[in-house]
Amino acid sequence: MVNARSIAFVLGLVLSKIALFMYIPTVLALATGTPGFIDFGKSVIITHCAALAMLTWGRGAKFTLGVRDMFLLTTLVWTIASAFAALPFVFINHISFTNAYFETMSGITTTGSTVLSGLDEMAPSILLWRSILQWLGGIGFIVMGVAILPMLGVGGMRLFQTESSDWSDKSSPRTKTVAKSIMAVYLVLTLLCIIGYMLTGMTGFEAINHAFTTLSTGGFSTSDSSMNKFSEGAHWVGTIFMFAGGLPFLLFVQALRHRKLRLLTKDAQVRGFFKLVIWTTIIVSTWLVVERGYAIDDAIRVSMFNLVSVITTTGFGLDDFTAWGALPSVIFAVVLLIGACSGSTAGGLKLFRIQVAISMWRKQMMQLIHPSATFVQRYNRRPVTDTIVRSVLAFCLTYILTIIFIAAALACMNIDPVTSITASITAVANVGPGMGEFIGPTGNFAGLPDLAKWILSLGMLMGRLEILTVLVVFFPAFWKN
Repeated sequence: MVNARSIAFVLGLVLSKIALFMYIPTVLALATGTPGFIDFGKSVIITHCAALAMLTWGRGAKFTLGVRDMFLLTTLVWTIASAFAALPFVFINHISFTNAYFETMSGITTTGSTVLSGLDEMAPSILLWRSILQWLGGIGFIVMGVAILPMLGVGGMRLFQTESSDWSDKSSPRTKTVAKSIMAVYLVLTLLCIIGYMLTGMTGFEAINHAFTTLSTGGFSTSDSSMNKFSEGAHWVGTIFMFAGGLPFLLFVQALRHRKLRLLTKDAQVRGFFKLVIWTTIIVSTWLVVERGYAIDDAIRVSMFNLVSVITTTGFGLDDFTAWGALPSVIFAVVLLIGACSGSTAGGLKLFRIQVAISMWRKQMMQLIHPSATFVQRYNRRPVTDTIVRSVLAFCLTYILTIIFIAAALACMNIDPVTSITASITAVANVGPGMGEFIGPTGNFAGLPDLAKWILSLGMLMGRLEILTVLVVFFPAFWKN
């Protein structure tokens, strides 16, 4: 069976860190005399007490975590952390726990869907808390993508297995070093993003919040108008750092350590990501100039911002791209599913799986042409084993089926087809806004039934944890000795 006391100990550590980060908006509320001090104080006490109880129960146990424990722990960390991180929304905004949990899960999975409105008049403490949740979720998923998921072999992630993916005692110093390096890169990029936003006219508070949600590819804003409120310079800063958030952070570390930028440019995912952004921007901006009468510079800025926002699953809003016409809507619907690079803060299907599938298709076509020949499938100049191919195919099938089942469940609640399908896609792909009258780039998810919000919360969790990591916990065989 699973090692319950070791799992409880890790959960206690996670909750204790959540409580510590709650002190930041608590102090902000006290210093500015704005609402939230008492409410965050209550949240801190409750979370600390829960953390203490779990730490006390788990402290005496022999600390061992097997593969089965890691699957369960990965799912529990995000579900339980979201439950306690939702408390400030309940206390300050006086919303139901369903809405609070949806908002928190959306934040911590860096999805960006929201049930809140009136952000411009909302307490600064709760706005900052939303941004902190996304910033923490971003770095948390980078570490998962580098160190945990490759070890578990989920969805073809074994392609990216390195020494940093080995959590044995022998390799723990190496793992800690890589984790610290990734954190350092994440902090530096966050600081640069803050500076960039301030130089474009944002206040310090706006810059900090948007830097947190830009680099984490989360998409929460301090305004109902999202990025429409800010200058064109801010749009370009957002585009640059959303793109950076969609890159593999382990490659950032390796490029800086060896002082070789070509380590980034030689990677197949990075090249594919760059080409996807450039070509879709050319097509959409040309459409806007020809069909909608946009100036060329405006067309490039608006189309690139929105495309990078969707491809990296950030979800920032800038204009209503669903009103641009048929071709842009189709392009955005397609890139909604793809996502950016593995090992980044972005969600989605991930580019490497598309590239592996294309490589497999090419191999099959060559095999048909030359039946007696032997072809070796490669990715990033490395052979791709049949085990990885099966894992990628299993993930892609499960990904599509998950979207279909969630969309069908929403449709059973008399939610219109466009909203049902795009809400399902945006939840599983962790994008944020969908399409349709209610959940489009200028709307939110508040009007959906409570059951729909719980289903979409599960979809966000599954999408962020590579689906199979969550799904395997529900198999009866998982719980057998």
